[in-house]
Amino acid sequence: MRFWFSGLAILLAVPAFADEKPKPISVPYKLTATNHVMVRVKINGKGPFNFIVDTGAPALFVATKVAKKVNVEKEKDGFGTFESFELEGGLKIDKARGAIEDPFQLEGMNGMGLAGYELHGMIGFNLLAKYKIQYDFTWDKLVLTELPGFDPGLPPRLAGGGGQGGMEFLGFAMKLIGPLMGFKGVPERKPRGFLGVELTETDSTVTVKSVLPGSPADKAGLKPGDTIKNMSKDKIDLISDVAKSAAKRAAGDEVTINIIRDGSEKKITVELGKGL
Repeated sequence: MRFWFSGLAILLAVPAFADEKPKPISVPYKLTATNHVMVRVKINGKGPFNFIVDTGAPALFVATKVAKKVNVEKEKDGFGTFESFELEGGLKIDKARGAIEDPFQLEGMNGMGLAGYELHGMIGFNLLAKYKIQYDFTWDKLVLTELPGFDPGLPPRLAGGGGQGGMEFLGFAMKLIGPLMGFKGVPERKPRGFLGVELTETDSTVTVKSVLPGSPADKAGLKPGDTIKNMSKDKIDLISDVAKSAAKRAAGDEVTINIIRDGSEKKITVELGKGL
């Protein structure tokens, strides 16, 4: 009898271990004009900053002016430690190590305004390899799931403190030549408006799955189960339509949302908050 109870205890313990699997995190992204995947991050509680997701970059790269803004100094190996590196959507990395420098690729893109946004760095292999990443370009979010115990480590720095083979001059040259060629550089943009809802999509219908407590959507009265038909004059058939409509507006803007609730149509006006 004593043996039977021990076996039962072991069986009951199994589901508890199963529940400890890392949960997927949905990270909002935008495709830049150059079709790079861009996410927004806060570093040491400051931001937002625009970072390219690039597995081809060997490490996390943080622009020198951003490192200065978040009070992180470059160490002898060219890297710095960022106490908090948080991606929009809730993925937070503590004590992230990254190279503090201005890669010529970003210098050039910013100098000529090619991406349509000012870029502040790149999230590279040393961080990305720790996650399983799902891309779906019909949706407005990446899905990242942590791979416990896997850490590729930092790449060795190149001789000369990170030298880029002299190609860093290319970025500097593009910054100088861009205006002469008619490129106006990075356009000034307001912070993106924040709604605070999770959506689900079925058969050309977009429905509110959940509402973040205290968010602009919550304060305006949006509820789970509401079907979104229009945002101002924009017709909503896909979740991506909501993202496109929201992208036109900034924090503080008001948007009228037409919804279907309990079979009847209703209009709700939301004052967008400030996103990450």
